[in-house]
Amino acid sequence: MQTVNAKLVYNFEEANASMRDLLGGKGANLGEMTQLGLPVPPGFTITTEACRYYSANNAVPEALLGEIKVALAAMEKKVEKRFGDPARPLLVSVRSGAAVSMPGMMDTILNLGLNAETLRGLVAASGDARFAWDAYRRFVMMFSDVVLDIPKARFEKIFTDAKRALGVKLDTEVPAEHLEKVCGDFRALVEKTRGETFPDDPWTQLTLAVEAVFRSWNNDRAKVYRKNEGISDAMGTAVNIQAMVFGNLGLDCGTGVAFTRDPSTGENALYGEYLMNAQGEDVVAGVRTPIPLAELRVENPAIYDEFCKVGERLEQHFHDMMDLEFTIERGRLYMLQCRVGKRTGAAAVRMAVEMVGEGLITKAGAVQRVKPALLDQLLHPRINESDKKKKGVTAIATGLAASPGAAVGRIVFHANDAVAEKAAGQKVLLVREETNPDDVHGMLSAEGVLTARGGKTSHAAVVARGFGIPCVAGCEDLHIDEEAGTMVVGDRTYHAGDFLTLDGTTGAVYAEALALEPAQVTGDFGTLMSWCDEFRTLGVRTNADNPRDAAQAIAFGAQGIGLCRTEHMFFEADRLPIVRDMILTNDERQREAALAKLEVVQQADFEGIFRVMDGLPVTIRLIDPPLHEFLPSFEDLVKQVTELKLAANVLGGHAIEQLLDEKQALLKAVEFQRESNPMMGMRGVRLSIMMPGLVKMQTRAIMRAAIKVKQAGIEVLPEIMIPLVGHINELSLVKGQLEQVAREVLAEAGVEVPYKFGTMIEIPRAALTADQIATEAEFFSFGTNDLTQMTFGYSRDDAEPKFLKSYVDMKVLDANPFETVDQIGVGRLMRLAVEEGRKARPGLKCGICGEHGGDPESIAFCHEIGLDYVSCSPFRVPIARLAAAQAALKAKAGEASQASGE
Repeated sequence: MQTVNAKLVYNFEEANASMRDLLGGKGANLGEMTQLGLPVPPGFTITTEACRYYSANNAVPEALLGEIKVALAAMEKKVEKRFGDPARPLLVSVRSGAAVSMPGMMDTILNLGLNAETLRGLVAASGDARFAWDAYRRFVMMFSDVVLDIPKARFEKIFTDAKRALGVKLDTEVPAEHLEKVCGDFRALVEKTRGETFPDDPWTQLTLAVEAVFRSWNNDRAKVYRKNEGISDAMGTAVNIQAMVFGNLGLDCGTGVAFTRDPSTGENALYGEYLMNAQGEDVVAGVRTPIPLAELRVENPAIYDEFCKVGERLEQHFHDMMDLEFTIERGRLYMLQCRVGKRTGAAAVRMAVEMVGEGLITKAGAVQRVKPALLDQLLHPRINESDKKKKGVTAIATGLAASPGAAVGRIVFHANDAVAEKAAGQKVLLVREETNPDDVHGMLSAEGVLTARGGKTSHAAVVARGFGIPCVAGCEDLHIDEEAGTMVVGDRTYHAGDFLTLDGTTGAVYAEALALEPAQVTGDFGTLMSWCDEFRTLGVRTNADNPRDAAQAIAFGAQGIGLCRTEHMFFEADRLPIVRDMILTNDERQREAALAKLEVVQQADFEGIFRVMDGLPVTIRLIDPPLHEFLPSFEDLVKQVTELKLAANVLGGHAIEQLLDEKQALLKAVEFQRESNPMMGMRGVRLSIMMPGLVKMQTRAIMRAAIKVKQAGIEVLPEIMIPLVGHINELSLVKGQLEQVAREVLAEAGVEVPYKFGTMIEIPRAALTADQIATEAEFFSFGTNDLTQMTFGYSRDDAEPKFLKSYVDMKVLDANPFETVDQIGVGRLMRLAVEEGRKARPGLKCGICGEHGGDPESIAFCHEIGLDYVSCSPFRVPIARLAAAQAALKAKAGEASQASGE
């Protein structure tokens, strides 16, 4: 049984921003705001350690309840109210708050402490029966949903039916006597569902609520969010208990959410929304469409000015854009939360660059601040305006531009449907009346999100921005019936499966699939990238097999090609028949003729790439996959032969017989090439040894292309890579043959071209004998996809769909090793290979060309073990540049810390 010995409860006056791990981000920042003298309602925080204890033991620590009582007594003195007192009742909020912001993923309960007696006291204190019964309605619904596991939707139906019976639309239009009846119906539902009455004792309410918030750390939506964001499950959440202030006491009260800068664009202007006579959940849940914060300047200039000063002070204090929650009670401003705000990629880049210009942060701080994954959003597609104009398409509706980028997909109305459709290969848009935290898995599976209700600070908007999903929110022209699977706009009805296009940058929605085009990077993006290049020591190359991809990578700052896969060139329609002729023929002259044809087209391919790269190194991998991949499917041929045999028996005829003979011959040849385990069969260097003519042809094509491009005045730096080497003798044999070909081609042309021969380290034995391999190889490139397969003994194609996800979910593995380098196993082989290889060949160039080359965590590991470069897909190049810079800055900070003795 896990034990705790430390203090478990901290008053806000005892807390500060440095206590994030212990008190969560919300609790630490409430303490910081209290220390700054800002208007924060008093409260206290239960530590994350208490949550971890609860998760391990399914019970709260023995000392916790006593500490809560002491802190609660201190709070009562500050507000001059008492918890459970019928005359002057203290009501509290109970909120989660992890060390890493997880907006909306865990649970909150407001107005806790209400019962029949305290409700009468609240009526007397406020002079407003409607307000008191509305507070009780909210409390019973939230408590029942969070603590008693009765879905909120069942209570909302009761309330909706009551509003319909009254003929009103807004919550605020329901009078006190009807709210009292609704609350009675709520309690009846609880008793019917649970077989027991709703708990009335405030202390019981509080202890049950604290345990429920602890449990919410492990609810499904929180786990999905943590997995997507790479947040540890072991952290736990803190619980914040705070005196309630009310934004729904009347028209001089209100509540809102704001950002000190625009979280979508990064503009340095206060941005947010508010509602008068409302509680905070009304804004974030989209219950009513909120009002832009700028209008508060007209409605209440004094409060607006005070709030602006608070926002500016917090941004200067935290040196970052802040996400703020506030309540106005009877004309007085209260701050309920501050945290570093979630933002889009475009906003993150703009803010970082502008804050350097403002002197708020340094260049290094700017580089460290932007999450590499956010840069991907800058490359989100946008609607092709020419296609839209050509089709004469106009928007069927316009909502709030909540998260930038355009998306096209088929309509789905339920989160689970989005997941299922994505698994089936379909692109979908999740269309909802409003989203809630339980929809997160569906949002992650959708191309975009469209909601009829909610503002730019609603759940849908915040989560979509955080994940880089295009989103249009608060599109009030939509009338959605999720159960029926329909969306009505005007006089037209749309059904699940219909295509839509949405533009999260403008808020427009279109009733068909429009063409999209890549986004353009901004000047701020270029500035940030230039700062990255100042700090990083890792080179960044790209994986590109054609001039188009190579040019795109150069535009994104690639410093060469780390992997050009020659076999991809063979799959083009005009070449595949030649490749098949070369494989299937038994006549050596026919094989040579096929190779000669392929050499011409391969040379042209390399010429195009060399021209684009214009003096940058190009690493070309010789043919790697087994030959059966270029041949027709064995199963398809068996089916065709069987059908032809049946046709020949029934119909006969020379033509059928002749076709049958051809297919049977082809089937026999394909069967000869079949292997039990082709990924470990005759491929890579083994194929080069058994069919040397193929790689000799490729080497001639590379060298002749290099000569031709150099003669045109363009520098060329080819690096020829021999794949799948496991033994020094394999490399020695093939390299010797190809060196001779290269020298002959150069001698024939009378031209000098610098070139290198190297190998991929993708077999564990190659890593273990790297000192031997390096005597022949002039460079190493880690092929971490195959190295991971062979180190783990996993077939990636089988492991990922069948058990890897379960392994990660069950904590058998910390992460999918095909997404992030397994540093303990695969990484140890890489480290060994680098160290041993450079002992044998000082200055040996080492890089990585597997998919891990674009993964930020893997890039940091590559920096740590001293690789010279990483190589990734063209659209990952900016991410790799940023991640490499962050790795260098982190390492430098670590060295400085060690030097100072910290």
